[in-house]
Amino acid sequence: MMKRFGHRLMQQGTVLLRGEAATASENAGWMSVGFGGLNARMASSHAENTNQFISEALEHLEYPERLQKMLLAPEREVSVELEVLRDSGEVDIYKAYRVQHCNSRGPYKGGLRYHPQVDLDDVRSLASLMTWKTAVMDIPFGGAKGGITVDPTTLSDREAEILTRKLVQALRPVLGTYEDIPAPDMNTGGREMAWLFDEYSKFNGFSPGIVTGKPVWLHGSLGREAATGRGTVFAIREALRALKLGEIKDKTFVIQGFGNVGSWAAQILHEQGGKVIAVADAFGAIANERGLDIPSLRRHIGDQHSLASYPDGIAVPKETILTVPCDVLIPAALGGVITEENVNDIQCKMIAEAANGPTTFEADLMLREKGVTVVPDIYTNGGGVTVSFFEWVQNLQNFKWTEDEVNEKLDVCMTNSFRDIWEICESDKLPLRTAAFAKALQRVTRAKVHRGFE
Repeated sequence: MMKRFGHRLMQQGTVLLRGEAATASENAGWMSVGFGGLNARMASSHAENTNQFISEALEHLEYPERLQKMLLAPEREVSVELEVLRDSGEVDIYKAYRVQHCNSRGPYKGGLRYHPQVDLDDVRSLASLMTWKTAVMDIPFGGAKGGITVDPTTLSDREAEILTRKLVQALRPVLGTYEDIPAPDMNTGGREMAWLFDEYSKFNGFSPGIVTGKPVWLHGSLGREAATGRGTVFAIREALRALKLGEIKDKTFVIQGFGNVGSWAAQILHEQGGKVIAVADAFGAIANERGLDIPSLRRHIGDQHSLASYPDGIAVPKETILTVPCDVLIPAALGGVITEENVNDIQCKMIAEAANGPTTFEADLMLREKGVTVVPDIYTNGGGVTVSFFEWVQNLQNFKWTEDEVNEKLDVCMTNSFRDIWEICESDKLPLRTAAFAKALQRVTRAKVHRGFE
């Protein structure tokens, strides 16, 4: 049975995208992940897709043009150049960006990513997404994003630290505990956030609330590491119930990306009785139609073995992962991986977007025609920014919550947010994504209008 399953997947690999795999990373996992289809992602601008989804919601809400301009334009864009003395004695200059999209509902909030493909267009789009994500989750933050155009694998630890501290020095005038609060993103994590916290505190005094995603032992929050993956599971649970498809137990799941988000989502789904039948990372994929033993698989990878070498499964081409038949497909790595070219090969009842922007606008329209429900990224992966908010609150209080408290509060936020989206979805007969953007736009608009324009 297993051999037939693996053979079927091997055959599917011949009809999918043949683009070369490239290195990127998971937005909350700080692990490099690369998949076929990157060429499609590069061709389809993040900003273009985001604006098309927002335009759908704006059209439904029938907002006047003056409101649309006010909602879509970023409030500040900062570009800086950072000079770093390399270990070799050479001086390199790196471009860095911070886009602050909207702070009507609270301080700007958004991650910092280190990646060679970071540019202003990407950062601008992701800043906008953060505005809508915090609004959908109904937490009192706005939206921002930042990054450095650098391949972090080329930096020594000393060079990475200097680059991070230089970034803080350059952006210090626009950052602040109540102004703009960065967080980890692609290829950054607790280490970089600790450097950022320390460098900012040199100039402004003890300021743990300047950044979230810090190590737990350095004013970070319990539950933060698993937050995006756990929130993804809560999102799936609520969507299954709303669609009257039952519970997570005995459902089949396929996960593209096995970094922080993908591995935690798999672990929690496994604990709740779900069957994770296939997973992929940058280097390979593994499948078992009876369900993978996720704790064992995570130990296998933790012992520095490759995912594809896991003995209790069949190694399959990573390019086939999106087409494995399942109940729920979870893209948890790159953006733009579900496209017009491969959407007809997808065989699932639901897609839960744990990654940022995994589905292009054209593919999203085709999925609607196929009757595949898409639980959108601005809600599905909102667990990360929600627990970032919890960390910020704890820092302001100088008080630490228990992990159970954090997880319970996250459950409440994810449940309430889905309820609000589903109400619009049902009453206005909209797809979940359009309903989510509509709810976010309503909340941001209300804040902007009531605060005034002076």
